[in-house]
Amino acid sequence: MKFKTSKEPLSIFAYSSLTDIVMLLLIFFLLTSQFVIQTGVKVKLPGSKTNEKTEPARMIVTLTEGGAVYAGSEEVSIDLLPAKLTELKAQVNQDNLIIRADKTVAIELVIKVIDAAKISGIEKFTIETEKEQL
Repeated sequence: MKFKTSKEPLSIFAYSSLTDIVMLLLIFFLLTSQFVIQTGVKVKLPGSKTNEKTEPARMIVTLTEGGAVYAGSEEVSIDLLPAKLTELKAQVNQDNLIIRADKTVAIELVIKVIDAAKISGIEKFTIETEKEQL
């Protein structure tokens, strides 16, 4: 049996297989990318010229302009913060606390948060800043 062969170039290109591949790649990158979860508390962070990128952490304490203290997204009093941080440390199994303080917060409140962290056994903490625009 003899098959008919032609040496002519293919004049029609099927785009359906190409769109399938693009869709699969898009789904793959969406599923494998990491999303940074920010707490719902909005603060104006202080600026820094030497801002370094920190690794994402799940233990975040946010200090708002009004003096409210949030451990994650839950508001707590400064007196109950050591117990809450001990509980969070046991849940997430991390030893890095990120402090997100509004630029207008008194330094005394930041020191109280650092003391609460040390009482709960957390030795590493980072004060989050924003990169200053030049």
